[in-house]
Amino acid sequence: MEGGNSPSLQLQQLPLATAAVSVQPHTDSFSYKENLIGALLAIFGHLVSSIALNLQKYSHIRLAGSKDPRAYFRTKTWWSGLLLLVLGELGVFSSYAFAPLSLIVPLSAVSVVASAIIGIIFIKEKWKPKEFLRRYVLSFVGCGLAVVGTYLLVTFGPNSHEKMTAENITRHLVSWPFLLYMLVEIIAFCLLLYFYKERNANYIVIILLLVALLGSMTVVTVKAVAGMVLVSIQGTLQLDSPIFYIMLVCMIATAIYQATFLAQASQLYDSAQISSIGYILSTTAAISAGATFYLDFMGEDVLHICMFALGCLIAFLGVFLITRNRKKPVPFEPYISMDAMPGMQNMHDKGIAVQPELKASFSYGALENNDSMPEIYTPATLPIVQEQHGPKGVSAPPYRVLEHSKKE
Repeated sequence: MEGGNSPSLQLQQLPLATAAVSVQPHTDSFSYKENLIGALLAIFGHLVSSIALNLQKYSHIRLAGSKDPRAYFRTKTWWSGLLLLVLGELGVFSSYAFAPLSLIVPLSAVSVVASAIIGIIFIKEKWKPKEFLRRYVLSFVGCGLAVVGTYLLVTFGPNSHEKMTAENITRHLVSWPFLLYMLVEIIAFCLLLYFYKERNANYIVIILLLVALLGSMTVVTVKAVAGMVLVSIQGTLQLDSPIFYIMLVCMIATAIYQATFLAQASQLYDSAQISSIGYILSTTAAISAGATFYLDFMGEDVLHICMFALGCLIAFLGVFLITRNRKKPVPFEPYISMDAMPGMQNMHDKGIAVQPELKASFSYGALENNDSMPEIYTPATLPIVQEQHGPKGVSAPPYRVLEHSKKE
């Protein structure tokens, strides 16, 4: 009897962390089903969000090209896009409760692929078959690579299974790998913020690294909040724990600051560069955060980890090729181009300047702001003199020109 009870007693004395690690992720079929549900929810959410954003964009373009005086928020197309956007974000939010963080984050490449396909289908330009193949060959190759990378991510992604209870989240929050990761991330964030604010280093990599570091904390807190909500729905209440509200506040705060830096980046750089570089940096930072906080790759063999890394690299290359083929916006010109006027001859070929050079102010010719210029360089004025009525038949000029001397 004592020999038969000793194994069970030893198993009960194992710590909670050892018992959680001892579960083999690939032998649990229920965990695999949950990962598949989370991946499908993430793909569905990103696909619907991409369709929603393109619907809202189509609404703005249609109003701009017509004489409809209505505002964009009074159209059914814009509201349909908004409802679809909310539905897509709810799908992505729900996916974090089922699948590991490192599996869900790289699936945002689906939105880039969907936007590229929608842009090609609803394109309004006239093109020939040869020009279409030459112009969009990079997009097709990029979409294919992104699909292959997504398949590898779903197939060889981490298959860990752990309920997001308040006890588990607290245990992960005070673990030494995550504390070390947080220390390195805080130091890196402060250094990048110093160079960005104090040294005016407005490089796209620095801004998007700030976004990526904030985004890694956002997805960590999103998974915690979504997982605790799911466990509460299943019957075990977790919403009365203080760690839930701590994670909720951190999620909202990091999301707001992340949107602020993204808005600043969009004012300085092209959206295609932001999409490709931001996707690569944010995905890398989020996978690192998931590996240190939730121990996503604990118990995984080397083959699965290598194939998962290969899937990430292929998805990165696909997104880069898709965004590289996008058209760059035409920069704003604060003067009228004489070449664009019908019937006007082109004078640039003869070396004659038609318009003045672009300076600090959006003005040209004598309309330039001359407040800071010396008085001697200011243009001469023509003072108006009231008309003086003389004898009949003789009228005085309505104005006279005052000649300025060099001294004046």
